[in-house]
Amino acid sequence: MSIKLIASDLDGTIIDRNNKISSKNIEAVNKIHKDKIDFVVCTGKSYSVSKKICDQFNASYGIFGNGTQIINLKTGKELMSKTISKSDLLFIITLAKRNNFHIHIYTDTEIISEKLEYMDLRNFILKEKNANDSLYFNIVDNILTFVEKNDINAFSIVITTEKNTLYDFKKILSINKNIESVFINKRGKYRDNIINKDYEYLNISPTNINKNEALKFLSNYLNISKNDILAIGDNINDYEMVKEAGIGIAVNEAYDDLKNVAKYVTKATASEGAFAEAINKFI
Repeated sequence: MSIKLIASDLDGTIIDRNNKISSKNIEAVNKIHKDKIDFVVCTGKSYSVSKKICDQFNASYGIFGNGTQIINLKTGKELMSKTISKSDLLFIITLAKRNNFHIHIYTDTEIISEKLEYMDLRNFILKEKNANDSLYFNIVDNILTFVEKNDINAFSIVITTEKNTLYDFKKILSINKNIESVFINKRGKYRDNIINKDYEYLNISPTNINKNEALKFLSNYLNISKNDILAIGDNINDYEMVKEAGIGIAVNEAYDDLKNVAKYVTKATASEGAFAEAINKFI
């Protein structure tokens, strides 16, 4: 097996839960480039949120929005994008508002929300720390009315609550076959340290869109077998790509479900250089 493509999640994988990057991980990225292996940033975030870190890592390609957008970062060319239709946005928002859930929408340039809370508050804090001016926060009075009156290229929509009710809400949303959602628990050992809060959320995107499907698209584009791909992550949205990659790796602090399908689990945490451990072991 000869690894030709390395795909890495960002938060909790190459960046630790306190938004720090181990010097070991920086050295490992440099090793990848020295060995002339394409490096792919593979994140749930939009490109506007991730551009600075992509530039820092000199990544070859970017998979953004959990697979809703793929960009050749060497040329700036968008290779693929898939957005949620207006009717499906309205369907999701109407149901979410009935349940008093927090809602925010990701486009390629902005986050739309009624109030900064949970993941959108986290992104705002990280923007302030990183001085990333390419991301705009659009705070609206009523997100349902805003979507009704405007055409929005929404890559994903996130529904959040502190209550234990989203798993049942996920079942309700499943009646709409145009969308699918990933349930993520941010409680206990998975607590969000950036905003210091426990919560759970659904990341909702068009059907058959995820990081693994995006990697399939990219591997076909580059004529690379999945057996020649190393993929590493920590979260539930990394599940398929870690499971299907030639070498799938979960970091030490990853969700247990991800560890169960990984071919290797690092001994180090993200802050201790888990990404570097994986690269030094397999490359």
